[in-house]
Amino acid sequence: MKHNVILVVLDGLSYQVAQHALGHLLAYCQAGRAALYKLDCALPALSRPLYECILTGVAPIDSGIVHNDVVRLSNQRSIFHYARDAGLSTAAAAYHWVSELYNRAPFQAARDRHTSDESLPIQYGHFYYADHYPDSHLLADADSLRQLHAPNLLLVHPMNIDDAGHKHGLDSSQYRNAARMADVLLAEYIQTWLDAGYQILVTADHGMNNDRSHNGVLPEEREVPLIVLGSAFSLDPAARPQQTELCGTICQLLGAAHDKPWCRELLA
Repeated sequence: MKHNVILVVLDGLSYQVAQHALGHLLAYCQAGRAALYKLDCALPALSRPLYECILTGVAPIDSGIVHNDVVRLSNQRSIFHYARDAGLSTAAAAYHWVSELYNRAPFQAARDRHTSDESLPIQYGHFYYADHYPDSHLLADADSLRQLHAPNLLLVHPMNIDDAGHKHGLDSSQYRNAARMADVLLAEYIQTWLDAGYQILVTADHGMNNDRSHNGVLPEEREVPLIVLGSAFSLDPAARPQQTELCGTICQLLGAAHDKPWCRELLA
């Protein structure tokens, strides 16, 4: 199995909102061309630990990335490392903590914001460092990387849903509308990416609560969506993927050797 992959992480999107707010993505599900699953995020339900979990398959308690202020390179093998070992190309349009985990730490904007270095795990990158950086700009950054470099693996990581949640809380029009807007913006790209041969996974790191935060065990904090689109997916409604299986599943799609857990039922 050798496919190119785009992983979209909609930061801070609770499954509770995803199941009704992502109209375009859910249209693919309704048409039988995608599937929506519910995942429980690992603990703690914090961003940097869960970036590490998604991208390495290692729970925070084992990775040592246990809160957002752990600023160091990961000591785990990530999907970027496995892809590079397989001779594949990598790119990311993402929050700067991703650069700190896998490329260089601490982040230096002048050096790291725009990355083009074939020796790094993430070879090509546009990394932002303001939570209100517009999702529209981030998605344009991502598609620019796709068009310029045709990466085998592309991470797309917008932040405005999480930003709205921290400002207004889960049960707010601002949070729900941020999710709806992310879906509208993705509608400009999803079919183009599919037509270009990419397999697409859309998920979230964690959810959000009414206290305008996340770090606990409430369902709205832990339950996140996973939507898969592309010919390589089984769309089996009985599949039960785990957040810790995303790294290995993506490696399977890429045809990259790995030693991570993965969800067999998710793939055709």
